[in-house]
Amino acid sequence: MNIKIIGTGCPDCTRLHDNTVAALEQLGMDAEIEKIGDLMEIVKLGVLSAPSLMVDGKLLVSGKVASQKEIVKLLKKESGR
Repeated sequence: MNIKIIGTGCPDCTRLHDNTVAALEQLGMDAEIEKIGDLMEIVKLGVLSAPSLMVDGKLLVSGKVASQKEIVKLLKKESGR
């Protein structure tokens, strides 16, 4: 599973990253996590607002900090658990 945390490094982006790591730990899942902060790369991904969460190329969260609980639900759905 490839996860991208998309944003320019603001406190909300950091919280989204931390919530994602905690959700992965709660689920016992391994994933490659990338922080995407370069504006050109963000535009290439088609993301219009930050912070955003992308899993395996699919934008799941955009423009808000999802809670750990929300991310757990999204990851379960995406992984078929």
